[in-house]
Amino acid sequence: MSDKRSIKIFDTTLRDGEQSPGASMNLEEKLKIAHALVDLGVDIIEAGFPIASPGDFEAVREISSAITGATICGLARCNEKDIDRAWEALKQAHQPRIHVFLATSAIHREFKLKMTREEIIERAIAGVQRAVGYCDDIEFSPEDAARTEIDFLCQVVEAAIGAGATTVNIPDTVGYATPAHMGKVIAELMNRVPNIDKATISVHCHNDLGLAVANSLAAIENGAGQIECTINGIGERAGNCSLEEVVMALRTRSDYYHADTRVDSTRLVPTSRLVAGITGLLVQRNKAIVGRNAFAHEAGIHQDGMLKERTTYEIMRPEDVGFNKTELVLGKHSGRAALADRAKAMGFHLTGEQLQDVFEEFKVLADKKKEIYDGDIAALVKKAIRQGGDDDDWTLVNFQVTCGTDQTPQARLTLRKGDQEFTEELSDGDGPVDVAFLATERITGMKLICKDYAVRSASLGHDAQGEVTLEIEHDGVAYRGRGVSTDTVEATIRAILNAINRVPIQS
Repeated sequence: MSDKRSIKIFDTTLRDGEQSPGASMNLEEKLKIAHALVDLGVDIIEAGFPIASPGDFEAVREISSAITGATICGLARCNEKDIDRAWEALKQAHQPRIHVFLATSAIHREFKLKMTREEIIERAIAGVQRAVGYCDDIEFSPEDAARTEIDFLCQVVEAAIGAGATTVNIPDTVGYATPAHMGKVIAELMNRVPNIDKATISVHCHNDLGLAVANSLAAIENGAGQIECTINGIGERAGNCSLEEVVMALRTRSDYYHADTRVDSTRLVPTSRLVAGITGLLVQRNKAIVGRNAFAHEAGIHQDGMLKERTTYEIMRPEDVGFNKTELVLGKHSGRAALADRAKAMGFHLTGEQLQDVFEEFKVLADKKKEIYDGDIAALVKKAIRQGGDDDDWTLVNFQVTCGTDQTPQARLTLRKGDQEFTEELSDGDGPVDVAFLATERITGMKLICKDYAVRSASLGHDAQGEVTLEIEHDGVAYRGRGVSTDTVEATIRAILNAINRVPIQS
């Protein structure tokens, strides 16, 4: 029998992760990520902050109804309206959890809450008790716990557990702690709070000093049983503890931590790619565990060592986190079933219609390219998911752009909306991307300001597909778009339309 402790993984990608600037998601996208998190094997999914907005409420409610296999959690401040709203969103969940929080540090007490220590404890007890009236699984967080006086923190934690909290989370809200500091806080709580055995101790570490994962691991060393984290480490400011990093640190160094999670590590890379594609927050090439270079070796000495014995320079196998030994997996002779199986293995849930769209695009691409990589498949799938749209969406019919040195760019663009097609021809702009923007503006009648534009290869090789991500502003509101094609200008047009189709239809 294993003597390893089982650490719960509390994923807050859909709540704290979505608070990353530019990372907001719609309901369909949140549901896709929630399904992927269940497949990954996380224990708790924090689906949102129900009282924050109607969209957040709807997302938590829909995820509660649709998702099984993980506890679904909603966030609430320690007040009656927040807690009631959270329960209204969560009540259809198979395993609901209400997560209430209240700041406790001196700086928050004085400047934000303007409350005494006694008032804080009273409010915490009242909040937990109200939540307990709705369900048995209650989490309490003393916000900014890492900067809270340890004596007062012990009092608050004891009071929250006494009121019925089954999990007490210790947040390093501003990423201030160091590993020794966080470890000491958890050890003090474990030793000094008399009813600490009645609750799971959790930590929620931010990455402002780049220490979120290290602080979380220090907490586990000292008795924490739950880690709050996000896919790719996204979140407020510098982000949160990275799920993939803390999971693989525990698994790779099980000899030291004597702890593990129930996460299926082979789904880390697919889930990372899904979240990056949906949020537009791309993973840096040298990102630990899931970055493109995480298992790449260029130095001659390293290559020689790898050829002789893999473990000379790799402490994990790429297959264990979801990479393949080779990315070349499909060709033009592959069938629909093989494509569906590969897409599923990469973490995508496709409807029959989406699969058909992907398969048709795959056949076209396979005739253009000699080699089809995982990146190509992921790009085609995300293109179908993100650009499928409804009958009222703008879609690309065809385009032609010509330009050259000392030549004014010329464009002919045809778009479809519903059953109508619209064509615009113009000679204007400063290059092919600019003229594509201008032609799209003319047809759609929308004034667009390009706030951000990036293009990168979606796969390997000189014939790789181009992936364009951009942010436009319309009527003072920013919208993100993404497009993929072997032609960068076409990818740009598709990204513009993807963003335009997010603009609410004016009644």
